[in-house]
Amino acid sequence: MDRYLAPFRALLCGALLLGLIAVPGCAPGDAGSPVLRADMPLHLEEHLDAASIVVSEVPEDAPEPLVWDLSERQPEWKALDHFNPEIPPPQIEQTEDALRVSLTEAHSDPRGDLLHGDIYVELPDLRRSDWSHVLVRARAAEEIRRIGMYLNLRAPGDSTDMEGPSLFGGDGAPVVNDGTVQTYRLRGPQREFEEWAGPWRELGFWINAGEPSSFDILSVTIVPRAALYIDAPVGVRTEIRSDAHRRALYAHVPGRIEYRVRVPQSARLDVGLGVLRDDVPVNFRITATPSGGEQETLLEETYADQEKWAQRSVDLSPMAGETVTLALEADAEESGNVALWTAPTLTSAGQQRMPNVIFYVLDGGGADYMSVYGYNRRTTPFMEKLAREGAVFERAYSNSSWSKPSTTSFMTSLQNSVLGNTRGRFDPLPEEAITMAEHFHRAGYETAVFTSNAWAASLSSLDRGVDVMREAGADNDATSSVELHEDYWNWREAYPSEPYWVHFQTTDVHEDFPAVAPFGGMFVGPEQRKTWREWDERLDEEGGHGVHSEAYEKTGLSRVDFFTLHQGLYDETMAHNDYQLGRLVERLKATGEWDNTLLIIGADHSTDAAMDDMGLALADSLPPEWVHAIFRPSISRVPLIFVWPGHIDGGQRFGDPVSMIDVLPTVLDLVRLPQPEAKQGRSLAPLLLGTGNVEPRPVIFDEFWRKRLYGSSVAATGELQGTIEVVDGRWGASLWIGPEPEEEELRRPVPLLLFDLWNDPWCLKPVNDEHPDLVEKYTKFLETQWEAHRALAQHFTPGGDVELTPEQLETLRSLGYIQ
Repeated sequence: MDRYLAPFRALLCGALLLGLIAVPGCAPGDAGSPVLRADMPLHLEEHLDAASIVVSEVPEDAPEPLVWDLSERQPEWKALDHFNPEIPPPQIEQTEDALRVSLTEAHSDPRGDLLHGDIYVELPDLRRSDWSHVLVRARAAEEIRRIGMYLNLRAPGDSTDMEGPSLFGGDGAPVVNDGTVQTYRLRGPQREFEEWAGPWRELGFWINAGEPSSFDILSVTIVPRAALYIDAPVGVRTEIRSDAHRRALYAHVPGRIEYRVRVPQSARLDVGLGVLRDDVPVNFRITATPSGGEQETLLEETYADQEKWAQRSVDLSPMAGETVTLALEADAEESGNVALWTAPTLTSAGQQRMPNVIFYVLDGGGADYMSVYGYNRRTTPFMEKLAREGAVFERAYSNSSWSKPSTTSFMTSLQNSVLGNTRGRFDPLPEEAITMAEHFHRAGYETAVFTSNAWAASLSSLDRGVDVMREAGADNDATSSVELHEDYWNWREAYPSEPYWVHFQTTDVHEDFPAVAPFGGMFVGPEQRKTWREWDERLDEEGGHGVHSEAYEKTGLSRVDFFTLHQGLYDETMAHNDYQLGRLVERLKATGEWDNTLLIIGADHSTDAAMDDMGLALADSLPPEWVHAIFRPSISRVPLIFVWPGHIDGGQRFGDPVSMIDVLPTVLDLVRLPQPEAKQGRSLAPLLLGTGNVEPRPVIFDEFWRKRLYGSSVAATGELQGTIEVVDGRWGASLWIGPEPEEEELRRPVPLLLFDLWNDPWCLKPVNDEHPDLVEKYTKFLETQWEAHRALAQHFTPGGDVELTPEQLETLRSLGYIQ
């Protein structure tokens, strides 16, 4: 918030008239205000320092959050007698820092195979519409599965279509049960119930577990709607409606925000309208006043739907060439209400011809399983066609093994340990790390993200600099590309101007099998698919289908047979995503946008890490679990393809190793935007444009986390542990840093593992004994590299806690990141 208000907060006029405050330049229509130009898309929310603003003050009596600090016993929190008298209330006790809720075998729910318990607190008769959400800060042991909230206990005679002790349900969410402290963001019912009458009297939580376990609640906070906007009378924040995240310019009403703008040819203003409450409609107006002319109302509308955005477009073309005062106005019957103007963007058909940029990431897309890279199945015929139109990097690597550290790294060109994303899986990105979206947004681009993996969006702070974002899980992950492409075209209809930057991250190949017809059945027949499903269920019952799992010995199933079918199912989803990518490009060509579009195809890692390397199952002898390197191709070899009609010659293939963290400096170089102040990747643009060579250099991999202590209390310590690795021509080396893994089977006999990638591309057998000189060389090299990473990390501060919404948690569960 402060970074948007800081440029003009010092210029507050200090005038207080009729409950309104004036913000620069104090007087509406101030002739001294700077004139904004729309040579590129003009994001009005980014130019509050140039606006004249008169808005209502933040109400002095804004409600405070209700907070229960459960580090000390709060007797008002009670265990609830179950609605089934056969189940006793859960056990609650006070620990050193939390209220512990314990479930035992006695809490078995007869309706299913889970243990169940409820706790609740009485409330001081609240009005539900005044409150936004509930934050539960908690720590879960391994067997805790889900938490959910509900409102108002059922009294005798109360009727509801819900089962259980409550009248009204709310959000339920999977629990992160690795012992880390997480903050869950839960909402009450998102629709009105006929039975709702009177005040909100109780807040309750239900907790489920697979086996006897405990759930530690450190605090509970009920957040008022108004509390989201009390920092300032006007500002910018991201708001969500119907899975659409949008950057919103907000203002307390009544209010008026004015800009002096030079109107370009064929100008239009695209904007979404939103409100916080549906019981107090907001009157929105957009007006334009030419210098010395009369004010003209371009839009006037009363809006009151708090669940949806109202997308509107205003034609400014009759005023082309004039300098006008463009005003966004809002008022309501109740002062202190808030109006939301989402992604207000002024564009022109005659703007500077900068290229559009589409960064298309296949989540879990392994290059080894793409026919464009020589795979023996035609999984990517369209990408083969694209390769003839652009440039292919044969040995591109992701710098980490899973989505969060990898995506944040290639979006900032900084390694995982440098960014500080080591305290847990939900660390936000440091403010000092500038994302690819922010680079393009600052350059005037319209920006959008379409992903079905929250690690590629808000959970990793990659919503910064994004006008519109969709990060909801797909109905079927194997067809995510269909939903994401449709969302993209809907966005293009609402915001049709250019240039734009778009990030796709599909999950078609992220192990949600099978593919849909006609791709389902291409490589695995119906009976084989049925067999695979039966095997998968049997293996899960005995410990999972990971290649090192003992479930194969227990069930008598063959690793080779299972993974042969597994790979076929993966290949079918790859073919589906390739086909949908082809449809996207063909439609871009039909709209005339393709010739001015730079397309980059990449991946955040190779085949889903949960598969534990399909190819290992085909090895003559299974290597021990400690024989693990991020640079194994099934983990990190990814596609990297650049296509830009008229700029990048087709049919080019480059064989030297490169990293996904090279993408950001390369793209900025291609479109001639400034480079990041701090980066660890390098530009490959000279190769792509044929203007020079790029010297080969080692590719670095970096993945770290905080050591955890397991037992009755699970906590993260300050010690880092993980690996820093390098691919250097023929050789790959992986150096373990920090305390040894807790699991004995993962402990290495030596800190550094050396592999001969020419003769052992699957990294099955270290060659330390044959090459002691190289072991010494790469140990020193990686130790020096690690010191450099830690030094650079001092320039980036760790972010704060992330609030996890049920939707985000469900997405991560469907993708296999949490259980």
